[in-house]
Amino acid sequence: MSVPEAATERVPLRPLVVAAAGRLAEAGVGSPMFDAEMLAAHALGVDRMRLALIPMIDAETAGRIDHSVDQRATRIPLQHLIGTAPLGAVDLAVGPGVFVPRPETELLLAWALGYLESRRFAHAPIVVDLCTGSGALALAIAQARPDADVHAVELDPDALRWARRNADARIAAGDTPITLHSGDVTDPFVVEHLTARADLVVANPPYIPQDAVLDPEVADHDPHRALFGGPDGLDVIRGMVPTIARLLRPGGATAVEHDDTNGGGVAALLSAADLTDIAEHTDLADKPRFVTARRPSNT
Repeated sequence: MSVPEAATERVPLRPLVVAAAGRLAEAGVGSPMFDAEMLAAHALGVDRMRLALIPMIDAETAGRIDHSVDQRATRIPLQHLIGTAPLGAVDLAVGPGVFVPRPETELLLAWALGYLESRRFAHAPIVVDLCTGSGALALAIAQARPDADVHAVELDPDALRWARRNADARIAAGDTPITLHSGDVTDPFVVEHLTARADLVVANPPYIPQDAVLDPEVADHDPHRALFGGPDGLDVIRGMVPTIARLLRPGGATAVEHDDTNGGGVAALLSAADLTDIAEHTDLADKPRFVTARRPSNT
């Protein structure tokens, strides 16, 4: 039986990727070559760095790449098309209904892991991730610190389903389980059983001012509930800070991500809650990105 000619046709990969990057650039995508390479790697089932080892591909795979590039050109997020987004050493399943983790949060994660590494614990360190979304920070911390007792709080039921899916996948991979809680981080009684027990509280809450102009990938695809924090971007953080102060044990620390207009505002809120050692941190673009603080040991 002869094989149809279309099935045996071979296509050079690199020119296809370069052309795809050009189409994405014309569509306004901010990282056209990276995205084109990621879409090609996803279609081929290989790591992006291995694309150079694949000079030719079959026509069917080329068609799949072409279709995914067409989708990306409409500004569907890359992460929705490939199905995952990384944070730390964890790849998280993401899609419609959940916030896509951003590279900026890697810096908050690094600070949190550094803080845990710098401390000696007589017990399993208790970590609480508020507004966990996909479970990103909680799962990345649990993967890096299997000795930690990690809790994650999320209000939105759609996001919580994604977090459960990711938590189950990490258990299957052999990681330490985390405990997921459905709750409002501004509720004075949320995870009340952890009051004054947390060694570390991290949060990447909704913090974008409501009149901000956003890229289509964000405005049209991330859940608005996970993005916007009221007129000044501080509504959720303002309501969450008392929860953070209540959860921290004496000597415990917190790290809160925020909009690049709000470093001073978040620092002031943490200070008003009687937290100390407040420090503002910038991202790789030197923009204000997260604030850290500590509950005094003598309280």
